[in-house]
Amino acid sequence: MRRSNRIRRAVSLVALCAGMAGAAMAEGYKVETLVPGSKFHGVHGLGISPEGALFAGSVIGQELYRVDRTSGAVTSEIAPPQGMADDIAFAPDGTMAWTGFLTGQIFARAPGGEVRQLAEGLPGINSLAYGADGRLFATQVFLADALYEIDPKGEAAPRKIAEGMGGLNGFEVGPDGKIIGPLWFKGQVARVDVESGAIEVVAEGFKVPAAVNLDSKGNIWVVDTALGELVRLDPDGGNRKVVAQLSTSLDNLAIDDKDMIYVSNMADNGVQEINPETGAVRQVVKGALSMPSGLAIMADGEKETLYVADLFAYRSVDVASGEVTDHARMQADHIEYPFNARANGAHVVLSSWFTSTVQVMDRESGHSVKMMHGFAAPYDAVEMPDGSLLVLEVGTGQLTRVTGDEGETREAVATGLVLPVGMVLDGQNAVWITEAGAGTVSRIDLGSGEKTVIAQGLAMPEGMDMAPDGRLIVAEVGKQRVIAITPGEEGIEVLAEGLPVGMPAAAGMPPAYVPTGIAVGRDGAVYVSSDLDNSILKLSPQ
Repeated sequence: MRRSNRIRRAVSLVALCAGMAGAAMAEGYKVETLVPGSKFHGVHGLGISPEGALFAGSVIGQELYRVDRTSGAVTSEIAPPQGMADDIAFAPDGTMAWTGFLTGQIFARAPGGEVRQLAEGLPGINSLAYGADGRLFATQVFLADALYEIDPKGEAAPRKIAEGMGGLNGFEVGPDGKIIGPLWFKGQVARVDVESGAIEVVAEGFKVPAAVNLDSKGNIWVVDTALGELVRLDPDGGNRKVVAQLSTSLDNLAIDDKDMIYVSNMADNGVQEINPETGAVRQVVKGALSMPSGLAIMADGEKETLYVADLFAYRSVDVASGEVTDHARMQADHIEYPFNARANGAHVVLSSWFTSTVQVMDRESGHSVKMMHGFAAPYDAVEMPDGSLLVLEVGTGQLTRVTGDEGETREAVATGLVLPVGMVLDGQNAVWITEAGAGTVSRIDLGSGEKTVIAQGLAMPEGMDMAPDGRLIVAEVGKQRVIAITPGEEGIEVLAEGLPVGMPAAAGMPPAYVPTGIAVGRDGAVYVSSDLDNSILKLSPQ
């Protein structure tokens, strides 16, 4: 596991790395920022306190933030790991509660008080809301599908009210004491009786409704994450109107005492303010990327393009200008939380250990060619010239060869790997791999499966690529540096140190939580993704 003191040191070095090359200059590489960072790591839950302060939460970043609605300034309110917040709610007395989606915990903090746990053992605990009487309700979505009443004191066990509802996501408790919220998987808005669990459909025909709130007049506000729409319904669910057209990948909304509406967008690391009367949209805060991880680079003539697995989106970056282009966004397009990317002339291969998927994308159109499920937490995947795939699976500790039109044939090439993360081809007959758990870089012969270790004693080696001169460029995340390894020679060369990489993993998640990506351009420039500040850095040889 990575130590938290490393993370604190890394955060303090971000500004230094951006403004100066620091230790990197001594090694002959200049460190620059190609794509600027942002504060959030995917933004999800929103809540407005009785005093009017806006709060936002991040699941993958495990942090809860305070957002200045005027300036967009973002400050940490609850640090990791307790700050993981998929949703945020305020009790009438000002107590703030939030959900830890990955850990299955619910936390609360009274004004001026300490953080305390209200519930645990609820994987996928997602949305929550207080009623006017102080009763607290919460739902599991995606990892389960159930509604609970939660003891606000954290003394009694949660009471299950209903299950199998269809994904009751961001909801509110109405003045009638009933829950009103979206059924994610059914495209509906519904009311739920908190005693019996009985469901009454209020409106339907949405594509993917993500959150529902009420304004002071009883109007129902809905965000459709797949369409990017903010929709208003009358209190009875009729007279539907799209008030604002936003980007897709919306997650949550909050309404203040003046009926101004705030919406979170996980792919943009953004929060927007919408005037309900005019539909005018003001961007409060936004990032260029959401949570960049794996990188791949391809040249088309004189132009080089980075392809980025950005967790909530699949994007590309023009390395000459730093301009970012969206190709697919979560919930709106056919991708599943990509953590890594590999490219060739025709395709970009995305992989996700979280959803156990490998996906082949058409590089020119950005469309999905095929999506394959059922892998054992794949960290990396490359496409061979014959169309077969090589997949690194951390769940089985093996390198797997995948063939067939839909990837139906899967055979082990090498086994016994310890947290394999990164991979790069060595011609057509071998691959280089990093094993973060073993601290090694190795060569695996694809015919025999024989593994030859060429570097060991490394601290969490993750992303890797090959430089034009044949050196292997590796992100040694445990030491927050990028190194070069020359096959056949002993020792390593440090290219840059003190880099903003190495986010600690959430409880129960793999240590290589958000793998640091490496891509090397034809001029030898090294591109590095940062999981601490969501930037992409460029290391240029001098």
